[in-house]
Order: sequence, then structure tokens, then C-alpha cells
Amino acid sequence: MKVLKWAGVVLVVYAAFVVAFETLYLGWYQPKLARTGIPMLVITTTDDSGVSSPRRVARFETDGKLYVSAHHWTRAWHSRAIENPNVRIEIDGVAASYVAVPVDGEEFERVAAEHPIPLPARFLMGFPLPREILRLDPTT
Repeated sequence: MKVLKWAGVVLVVYAAFVVAFETLYLGWYQPKLARTGIPMLVITTTDDSGVSSPRRVARFETDGKLYVSAHHWTRAWHSRAIENPNVRIEIDGVAASYVAVPVDGEEFERVAAEHPIPLPARFLMGFPLPREILRLDPTT
């Protein structure tokens, strides 16, 4: 019985940690993780009422194309990008317009395999929902 009690306590503490990490640290604080080797960008999405929301997310490239991944619990920015794919991207202080294109099939498998989410990161995120990837195509 004590083992179950301790397992329950550990589970509750872990869940509280994940909520704090995802909501407060990543969601509210939006850290600049470029110093840790994670290249970042700011994606500004717009909702149906025209309200713009900036969000700092990790970026990665495959075959010269720019991608972002929704793999945290806090992913409202991704839903807005799907609803209105015209987004504004800022990288190192330079802003430009892009179109967010959902990635699936072979392209998804290739990009996800080239940029896996490490187990320690998955642990910090509470083993999140399935990953979704957007390709960011520049508008001309």
C-alpha cells in the first residue's frame, strides 16, 4: 500500500512540474533558448477576429526549408496558423511574411526523423500529444 501511495505522490508532483514547465516557463515566459543551441523564431499568428499573437518556438531546417513543430501542450499558435496560414516570422530581428503549410506523409516522416524530440525533452513536456509539423514557405 505504501508503494502505491508513493507512486501516487510522485505522479502528482511530476504532473505539477509538467504543468509549471509548460504553462509558466515555456508558455508565459517564452525563453530564448538559442544560447542552448536551439535555434528560435517568433511566429505571429492571427485569429478569426484579427488579433495577432506572437509566440517564440524552435525552428529547424531540412533540405533548405524552414519548419516548426507543435509538440508541447501549449499549441494554440499552431491552431491559429492552421486556421489562418498567413503568418509573420521573425528570425534574429528580421521579419518576413510566410505561409504555414501542414506537413504529412513522407515529408513528415523524413523531417521528424531528421529532427527527433529527445527523451529528456519529452519527459520535461510530460510526453505530449503527437507532434505536428508546419513548413514555413516565404511569400513573394
